[in-house]
Amino acid sequence: MTTGAQAAGSAHTAPHQGPGGPAAQYRLRPPSRALDPRAVAWWRTQWLLAAAGPAALLALLGALVGPARGQLLTAAVAVAAAGLACAATLPRWWYRVHRWEVTDDAVYVRSGFLWQEWRVAPMSRIQTVDTVRGPLEQLFRLSTVTVTTASAKGAVHIRGLDRDTAAGLAERLTRITQETPGDAT
Repeated sequence: MTTGAQAAGSAHTAPHQGPGGPAAQYRLRPPSRALDPRAVAWWRTQWLLAAAGPAALLALLGALVGPARGQLLTAAVAVAAAGLACAATLPRWWYRVHRWEVTDDAVYVRSGFLWQEWRVAPMSRIQTVDTVRGPLEQLFRLSTVTVTTASAKGAVHIRGLDRDTAAGLAERLTRITQETPGDAT
């Protein structure tokens, strides 16, 4: 796994036991695949829904509580404006940052906002592969692939994939991990 400084810097090579033979060299690089473009609309909808609830509650309270009406309505407008600003800007940024790739050797994922995280899960460390579709993901025909590994850091998540891509990826990862020697611990 690379650190943020390594990920941002030059490419590194490391010995690796894999299909290329004993101690084959591989190059650590940014994952090459982007998420499905519908992920942008999915993230925007999440932001809008997250801001709509509190803004509506504040507006309702402002309508009902006369002495605090001005402050509550101002707060409602501020929450709504912040939600709209986040929905307009952050999803596009995330779409540019989030990347994933699966090779015969490992699963690579880059995600984050200000602090970007790069995760590399070697096939020999994968324990389970799951696909998850929440209500909004179903609406946008998207899925999340969760790769559980023998790592204290936890599972690797690839969010915002087309549901057919996610199903094919889960099938491929299951096949590769069954063919990869090791006990995933």
